[in-house]
Amino acid sequence: MKICRYHTPKDPTPRWGQVEGEKVREWSLVDGEPSMGKGVSLHKVILQPPTDGGRVFGIGRNYAEHIEELNPGWSAPEPLVFMKPDSALLGAGQPLKLPANIGRVDFEGELALVIGRGGRRIPEETALEHVLGVTCANDISARDLQQKDGQWIRAKGFDGFCPLGPWILRGLDPGDLLLRSWRNDVLMQEARTSQMLHSPARLVAFLSSFCTLRPGDVILTGTPAGVGPIAVGDCLRVEVEGVGVLETHVVADDGESNHEA
Repeated sequence: MKICRYHTPKDPTPRWGQVEGEKVREWSLVDGEPSMGKGVSLHKVILQPPTDGGRVFGIGRNYAEHIEELNPGWSAPEPLVFMKPDSALLGAGQPLKLPANIGRVDFEGELALVIGRGGRRIPEETALEHVLGVTCANDISARDLQQKDGQWIRAKGFDGFCPLGPWILRGLDPGDLLLRSWRNDVLMQEARTSQMLHSPARLVAFLSSFCTLRPGDVILTGTPAGVGPIAVGDCLRVEVEGVGVLETHVVADDGESNHEA
C-alpha cells in the first residue's frame, strides 16, 4: 500500500490518501469510520512530505564506502545520530531553494523509515513492527558549514534540506533494497541497504534506547558513496526499489523574509 500526504491547488489543507496507479483516493472519517474518497489524478495534486509533525532523525556514516570518500579511517561502535528540524522537510516535486554564499552543498540519497507505532527501548528483534513504511529521502548537506560548526544542525537544517517522498510504501522489508540517486540524469549513487553498517532494525532499537519514538517520526538511514555538490538548475532524483522516485529541482533562494503573524 502506498500512502501519501497532499493538497490540491485550490485548497492548501493537507490530506492523507492512498495511491492507486496514477490516482490518489483521499482518506477521511464519516461518522467516525474511515472512508475512501473518489480518485483524483496524481498530476493534479501537490505532494507533501509523508509525515505530519514527526521529528527527523539522521544517521551519519552508515556505509563503509561513504566513510572512505569523506572521512577515511573513521569508525565508531554505535550509530552517529543528528537531527533536522521539521521545517527542512520538502515534498516530492517541490523546488529546493539553494541559499547563497554558504559554500558547497551536497545531495545524499537515502532510505527513510517512517515510524507507525511509538515506543521506548524497543528490542531489535521486533523493531520493524514499529515502522509504518519506507520512503525516499535526500539529506541535503552544507559541507563547509558542517566542517566549520563541528555539529551538523545548521549544515543540514536549512528550509527544504530534507526532500521526502513521494509516498510511504507499507509492507516492504527495508533490509536489502536497491538505492540509487542521480544528478541531472547521471547515476551518482548505487548501493543496497544490506550494506549498511547498522541495519534499519538496529537503528530503530538504538534511537529508542535513549529517546521515545513517536508515530510520524522519520529516520534517515544514511547515504552510500557517490555524494556530490549541487547547483541551481540541477535535477536530483532518489530511487528506492519498490517505492518510486523522489525528484527535486534546485532553484536560487530569492532571499525574501517570511514574517508570520
